[in-house]
Amino acid sequence: MNLQGPAPLPPEFAEPLAQAAGRLGPFGRRILWYPEVPSTNDVATVLAERGAADGCVVAANAQSAGRGRHGRRWASPAGAGLYVSTVLRPGRHAMRALTIAAGVAVSEGIQAATGLEVGLKWPNDVYAGDRKLAGVLAEAADAIEYVVLGFGINVMPAAYPPDIAARATSLEDELGRVVDRGLLLAECLSALARRYGDLRGGRTGAVIEAWRRRAGRTLGRRVRWEAAGSAIEGVAENIDDTGALLVRTPAGVVAVTAGEVRWV
Repeated sequence: MNLQGPAPLPPEFAEPLAQAAGRLGPFGRRILWYPEVPSTNDVATVLAERGAADGCVVAANAQSAGRGRHGRRWASPAGAGLYVSTVLRPGRHAMRALTIAAGVAVSEGIQAATGLEVGLKWPNDVYAGDRKLAGVLAEAADAIEYVVLGFGINVMPAAYPPDIAARATSLEDELGRVVDRGLLLAECLSALARRYGDLRGGRTGAVIEAWRRRAGRTLGRRVRWEAAGSAIEGVAENIDDTGALLVRTPAGVVAVTAGEVRWV
């Protein structure tokens, strides 16, 4: 990637981030702003390969090739959402529940900034009711020297195209008012700092319990996934202490750790 230099942080973001500086932990040390990038995860990956420190943040006003889990396109029009990636160097002991912690942090940040109570669907999709509001994408280096953790939040209705309008929503749709993107970023990074600190401090149990509290609407539902070329179906009951989804099937309880789970 031919990476251009970042632009000055707009006042919309600079002021709330300055006010929250004491709560941002490693995520307040280096925050890079770009008017548009192909993907904030791609930019963060380049920076990580160049030695960017733990907590480096990349944020953009728009993405031309934003993506979610399983390579799906994440619509990222200018000014309509929050598009952010961070470089993490957590060490192996903090890796196991990292994506679970990220989902918890984004949901907590949304609630702190807007007052909207949101839920989680395994592993880390954020929902308002039955519609998706935000997503998290974690991509690790082969040697697990770093993890790039990205999140996208639909702020305005324009953040998603008409073909997914039936299953997506935005903060402004839900609240009926304008949302301060700068405050939203500050609160999400603050929550991420807190939950990342939990993992690094060995308090994974607190993260798992926080996820369970926000997943009440989805646990107990039927799910389907593929393993070894066969479709398996069961009822999602819980997550274990590593963040794996525990599904009750006719053959017993199965721990799902990867792959795409469809809620039916």
